[in-house]
Amino acid sequence: MQSSEITEVLNRPISRELLARDLTRLAYVAKDGTPRAVPIGFLLNGSEVVMCTPKYAPKLSALRQRPAVALTIDTEVHPPKILLIRGRAELDEVEGIPDEFLHANGAYTMTPEQRVTWEAEIRSLYDGMVRIVVTPTWAKLIDFETTLPSAVEELVRRRAERGGA
Repeated sequence: MQSSEITEVLNRPISRELLARDLTRLAYVAKDGTPRAVPIGFLLNGSEVVMCTPKYAPKLSALRQRPAVALTIDTEVHPPKILLIRGRAELDEVEGIPDEFLHANGAYTMTPEQRVTWEAEIRSLYDGMVRIVVTPTWAKLIDFETTLPSAVEELVRRRAERGGA
């Protein structure tokens, strides 16, 4: 997929709404060779999806071995809206708390006082974090109105060939 095609998908209004959500599901292959999909906070910083995790998270050694990942950001309503992203994870260990971590958790409803308490707790708990940075190499938006999963697109095509509605 060309960079311009990825940008076009990510800039669609529904994609922008999904990219403003709190959580994505990060899929990767664990060290034992089995698949994993974990919910994780994220932030789009322009052209990269950034997630942050503790320096000792088991997923880090798996991502070092197999950096190919897939992300899913979706809604819980009908029809669902789904943004699928594939890319390669790059790991960036940082001291302290990355700004992306603090901003990625910004949509949760907290009073200003709760936010101050939460941030103080985070800063006292973590001595550093790892930024998982994914530059999308493929993206697809499925909204079930203008875009469909490829298997459903195939069903619609076959129905049309049969002369169905």
